[in-house]
Amino acid sequence: MIDVIKLIGYCSASAMLVLMLMALIYVIVIPASDRWSKNYFIVFFSLLTVCVCATFVSAIFYEKPGFVQVEGVSCYIEAIMVSVLMPIPTFLIVHSCKETLIKSTLLRAVIILWGVYIALLEINKLTELFFFYTPENSFYRTRWFPLMLLPLVLIMLLNIVGLIRRRKKLSRRYFIAFLIYLLPMSAFIIIHAYTDIELILFFGVGVCALSMYSLILSDNIMQAIRQQREIVEQEREIVEQEREIARQRAGIMVLQMRPHFIYNTMMSIYYLCKQDADKAQQVTLDFTTYLRKNFTALANEELVPFKDELEHTRAYLAVEQAQHEDMLFVEYDTPHINFSVPPLTLQPLVENAVKHSLDPNGDPLRIYITTRQTEAGSEIIVENNGVDYRPADDNEPHIALSNIRQRLEMMCKGEMTITPREGGGTVVKVIIPHI
Repeated sequence: MIDVIKLIGYCSASAMLVLMLMALIYVIVIPASDRWSKNYFIVFFSLLTVCVCATFVSAIFYEKPGFVQVEGVSCYIEAIMVSVLMPIPTFLIVHSCKETLIKSTLLRAVIILWGVYIALLEINKLTELFFFYTPENSFYRTRWFPLMLLPLVLIMLLNIVGLIRRRKKLSRRYFIAFLIYLLPMSAFIIIHAYTDIELILFFGVGVCALSMYSLILSDNIMQAIRQQREIVEQEREIVEQEREIARQRAGIMVLQMRPHFIYNTMMSIYYLCKQDADKAQQVTLDFTTYLRKNFTALANEELVPFKDELEHTRAYLAVEQAQHEDMLFVEYDTPHINFSVPPLTLQPLVENAVKHSLDPNGDPLRIYITTRQTEAGSEIIVENNGVDYRPADDNEPHIALSNIRQRLEMMCKGEMTITPREGGGTVVKVIIPHI
């Protein structure tokens, strides 16, 4: 019968040792957002492993007369390790509530009680007041043994009270995790004061601690997910704000139509009414189309068909050509039009070329508008033989081009490159990736 009891003890101690080692590996391997808590549980399970090892040694040499000193040392280590497991949760509670460890009244009270327990343990070494080993190497408790464990019981009660008082500072998962650890552990200590249940005590402590760590880890993961969602939401809001800014800039570009362009157009229509009524009618229609497309683009926040942009550009250039006969020539090579672009993409590029390259006293301005489909996406190429583009100049045309580039990037991940044209002038290439 005794051998069966010993065998059960050995098996229980071995199972506990395996459980603690698995828990220690689990804590080390599983990532955690709170590094302090991770280190805390590494220390905790390491101490618990040492405690179980001491219990295992004690089980091996128990009731062997020649090993009284070994049994005494292992028992002393057990008593120390068990006591250390009581104040350790206090550190985690105080840390989780973001309190200063040095200034914590709860932590001070717990440390004092732990010091009282250690003092009683030392007194027992001299007096055998609470427990002792018989010559047969058997463990014997005196009636004062529960008094020695009283400081540990008070530590657990202080932890529970301190936890309840700080419950508003903790998340629900953290609060439940601490209760899962503290309540059973307090019960185990009280029962242990009157009954020898060391293996059950260590097993319960290990399971509770592992459950507590799992809950805290899941809470950390949930917090990390929430933080990630907040970051994504903030990034989305920033993108929306940038898109709104770009839309407003596009609106400003529309509203800031050159006054002299409007004036010259109206005067051209005025004179054409007498000289060429049909042409005056066509210019009026083109100018009306241009204005309508401008204000439609202002209200549009989504991509628009390229054919609409092309129509907008044709109307604008028709008006300009009516005012600058023999000075402005446009060639279209646009077989590919079945794609979408941000509003006000092509027309401002062409207007920028006319505005800054058309010289009534110079050579005629020639603009070439080309579209094509490539593996990268749809390409729009606007060439002119006017003034060379100078990237170093921080002036109005470059600011307008920068606004177009920004809207391309935000609305369709598009790209725009500007390079000098061979023979003079500028080449602007816009790439709209496949959607």
